[in-house]
Amino acid sequence: MRSEGQDESGRNESVRDESVRDVWARLYTDGRAYAEAEVERQKLRAGIIGAGVREALILAGVSIILIFASLVASMVGGILFFAPLVGMGWAICIVVGGGLLLALILLLFAKGRIDRMKKAVKS
Repeated sequence: MRSEGQDESGRNESVRDESVRDVWARLYTDGRAYAEAEVERQKLRAGIIGAGVREALILAGVSIILIFASLVASMVGGILFFAPLVGMGWAICIVVGGGLLLALILLLFAKGRIDRMKKAVKS
């Protein structure tokens, strides 16, 4: 049983009338449209990622500033705490010495991590 628009073999007449050149032209046009849509999609994706990275860097910068301010406030608080006990000069020496000792310990930890990394890379 043939339906309207089909020949004896059951194929659609419009498909049979289309030449190979037309098929290739349509394939090229569809491929080009797909490629352009994919480029736009990747541009949008890059824009979203760029905006997210920018916002993350801004928040990280603000947090670093707040951490620094908190460290300064804690050092001032330490000086004010020790000043009545040992005098202002010694309070400053204690707080600065403690800060430098903490910085030295952290630098030694960092050096240990770097040495461990170098040893792992050499292996």
